[in-house]
Amino acid sequence: MAFEIRQQVKLSQSLHMTPMLKQAISLLLYSRQELVDAVQRELLENPFLEEREPEAAPVEPEQDKHKADTLDSPWSQEEVTRSAEWEEYLGEFSSQSRQAQQEFESPDDMPPLESMHAAAPDLEAHLMAQLRLSPLTDRQKTIGECIIGNLDDTGYLTASNAEIAKLAGTETSEVPPVLSAVQNFDPVGVASRTLSECLLIQLHAENYDRDPILVSLVRDHLEDLEKQRYKQLARHLRIDLDTLKEYICIIQELEPRPGGSLGCAEPCYISPDLYVRKVNGEFVILMNDEDLPQLQLSMLPEELDLQSERCSSKEKDYMNDRLRSAMWIINSLEERQRTLYQVMQSIIKYQHDFFEYGVYKLKPLVLKDIAEDIGRSESSVSRITTNKYVGTPHGIFELKYFFNSGLASAGGSQVGSESVKARIRRLIDEEDSAHPLSDEEISSRLDAELGVKIARRTVAKYREELGIASSSRRRKHL
Repeated sequence: MAFEIRQQVKLSQSLHMTPMLKQAISLLLYSRQELVDAVQRELLENPFLEEREPEAAPVEPEQDKHKADTLDSPWSQEEVTRSAEWEEYLGEFSSQSRQAQQEFESPDDMPPLESMHAAAPDLEAHLMAQLRLSPLTDRQKTIGECIIGNLDDTGYLTASNAEIAKLAGTETSEVPPVLSAVQNFDPVGVASRTLSECLLIQLHAENYDRDPILVSLVRDHLEDLEKQRYKQLARHLRIDLDTLKEYICIIQELEPRPGGSLGCAEPCYISPDLYVRKVNGEFVILMNDEDLPQLQLSMLPEELDLQSERCSSKEKDYMNDRLRSAMWIINSLEERQRTLYQVMQSIIKYQHDFFEYGVYKLKPLVLKDIAEDIGRSESSVSRITTNKYVGTPHGIFELKYFFNSGLASAGGSQVGSESVKARIRRLIDEEDSAHPLSDEEISSRLDAELGVKIARRTVAKYREELGIASSSRRRKHL
């Protein structure tokens, strides 16, 4: 068989992922904060893109004639066609008029500012401020800085006295007095090395250390309390169970992680992308564009005159590329907001009972249902619901939350899995702690309340997803 080289012409179609298409897809995936950061970067990098100034104040009646004259000018018309009016997509795709929305957007209807933005407290800075104001000497403050610098995120000390003395360049005998002072800073019990030591310091601060039984429970019997050996403890300490219960209540009020509320990790604050509120019997969608820049094309292309002979071919190519990029991002952002609004509108359509009554009325829903309803692909719906949040009358939820599998009920209808999880949590919250419900009993109650035939192992799986312990670990012996 002979081999030979031949040329062949073939016509075919293929999809190439252009940079602009990648940008449009990435904008769908961005969370709210990521989107703001991306727009700010584009504003810095693209000279043909600028942020539109806020709208001017309303024109007074005596200025109406002047306003009419300016509207007739060709520049105003050119400005309208040149700019990307971000207000238009909200009015066009809103479920009520813009005037009604403005009446609704009052401070009383929106969540408080502190629920969305807050500064993360820092344990080290909190303790260092107290150290500087303390009556300790400069040498002792140096030791205190070494102690505070060796705390973990929960406030426990991870270095020995010898290591601290070496870091501070002092004697080991000088460390304990400073350590005792730091342990009584706020939060009390910080810089302890063990849980028992931490709790004993807090008992001393509350003057509970005068009770020898309470001190013995914390110092010698924490393991027995953890394993709920209450009857053995009562016999050993020669007290009744009611008295032991009072001691346990005192211990439970103590803080086992004194630095937990002032950790170094940055908390995550959520600012919803949309709000859903009920107005005049109907659910209204409001887009949260508060800190999102409103973009428009700058005047630079007109001033430079891209067709001028003074511009080289490379300069023209660069400016044309930047101009296309500016127009593309404006259109992509509008398309993103339009898609987000349509998806939310469709979710309200399918999950109307949830917005009306709460999580117990959440219905089964899949991406395909929303995609077919709004005429988009499932991948687009998946991207636009990732890391997007909505503020509802029942709290803030990720859009992915509304998509859940269904369980068949006795009446032939479907019950959402998230609704079943909420029922499981409620049943466990209302149970008798001395006789907690088993997974089998929870399954029977779900059948009685919802008509859902759910296996015991499925209840166990949902319970574990909710972070709830088994009935044997939830049982209280008091």
